[in-house]
Amino acid sequence: MNEQLRVLSIHNNYKLRGGEDESRESEERLLREMGHIVDLYEENNTRIAKLNPARLALRTIWSLEAYQSVHRKLRQNRFNLIHVQNFFPLISPSVYYAAQAEGVPVIQTLRNYRLICPNGLFFRDGRVCEDCLGKFIPYPGVVHSCYRDHRSATAVTAAMLTFHRAIGTWDRVNLFIALSDFARHKFIEAGFPSDKIVVKPNFVHPDPGVGSGTGGYALYVGRLSVEKGLDVLLSAWERLSMKVPLKIVGDGPLAELVMEATKRTPHVEWVGIKTISEVHRLMGEAMFLIFPSNWYETFGRVAIEAFAKGTPVIASNIGAISELIDRHQTGLCFKPGDAEDLATKIEWCLHHPILLQEMRRHARAKYEAKYTATQNYQQLIDIYHRVT
Repeated sequence: MNEQLRVLSIHNNYKLRGGEDESRESEERLLREMGHIVDLYEENNTRIAKLNPARLALRTIWSLEAYQSVHRKLRQNRFNLIHVQNFFPLISPSVYYAAQAEGVPVIQTLRNYRLICPNGLFFRDGRVCEDCLGKFIPYPGVVHSCYRDHRSATAVTAAMLTFHRAIGTWDRVNLFIALSDFARHKFIEAGFPSDKIVVKPNFVHPDPGVGSGTGGYALYVGRLSVEKGLDVLLSAWERLSMKVPLKIVGDGPLAELVMEATKRTPHVEWVGIKTISEVHRLMGEAMFLIFPSNWYETFGRVAIEAFAKGTPVIASNIGAISELIDRHQTGLCFKPGDAEDLATKIEWCLHHPILLQEMRRHARAKYEAKYTATQNYQQLIDIYHRVT
């Protein structure tokens, strides 16, 4: 039995709940289930509308409020470490300094590429972009208004990155957690020390149980946006010679495009946002899940949720998601951005129902071998012990 730890988890929640929010909450629940104490310091992006641009800019670079609040928490209780999940934009890296002032080690999970790319995605104008990779001042991002298509907002993000690089803020993090080998190598390529980045994937807990795969439909789950490949997915569906229903779960900026597709293509259904239990039920009944991202995913939580349900995944051969797929065992990969190739892979699955059923067994086996709470908990505790 591991000794009881007290952890302060720090996270800036998104307006639209996504995989980062779900993954960090799963981690916190697991730690509590195993007898550890987890306190929270949170912000929510719904507060952004209440701040004027100048105040938001200052908070993004250095939040005195976050510094003081975290410092106070660390003085009131003895914490073994703080675990920063996401500090952008309302918390800021000032919390690292609050931890340093009290001699508390810091772990940072790299859930996106924010520390090396202003928009956190390595994605611009519908394609992968690495123009800011390795640059001390990420000026290309400002030139192209990469963050929210807004030059001033991008300039603030670039200023935050430049300021904290200049004062050595990232050196104050004891250990970084990357979610995949691909993401780890990108940060090393950007200049982060390899000995300070360990890999620990996400996990699915509690076990949602195996599904039947008898629903007769394909499934997409995620943000409705260009970097997630929604346009590619919809284009592929128009190319299919074998018509199969597609259920789309989620919301986002391409919602109107999806709505138009449902009117134009009877086999496409947009079911909106669902609870995690409803998503898992849909996953279990789906023939396969489609993961058409065009950007360098740092992991791909939706894919391992599908594996847990025994559902194969057809995914873009790009970024970390391609690491998760064992070709013709847990799923298939297609050329990113290529709707024709995606349509070909979908029709292969439809023409090979027996092999698709075999892939269901392999998908579930991969979940049991790599992405359960048991394996993940021990990995996390080993990481914590490295800094405590």
